[in-house]
Amino acid sequence: VDAVDDAALLSGKEIFLPLELLPKLSGNKFYYHEVPGFKVVDETFGLIGTIQTVLEYPNQAVFQIFHAEKEVLIPINDEIIKKVDRRSKSIQVAAPQGLIDLYLNP
Repeated sequence: VDAVDDAALLSGKEIFLPLELLPKLSGNKFYYHEVPGFKVVDETFGLIGTIQTVLEYPNQAVFQIFHAEKEVLIPINDEIIKKVDRRSKSIQVAAPQGLIDLYLNP
């Protein structure tokens, strides 16, 4: 873009990048599109299930997981996510006490 007026037309627009051009992430960092299908294992509960999708709510993104046909939502934040293992396609979490029971034992 060579002119301020041309740049103003693009201001506030969404930008899309081909997935193969995204920088590789390591450690516990991940893109939301890469984790559906990963298993989620809680330190206390054990295997919760497989991530169906990431739901992006205004205040908090969450993993949507189904355990025995019941929906479980796990917040995505650094305090809860303990380890992302891309090789085994699993995510180790420490869910807040009582959160999983809230979904499974209403």
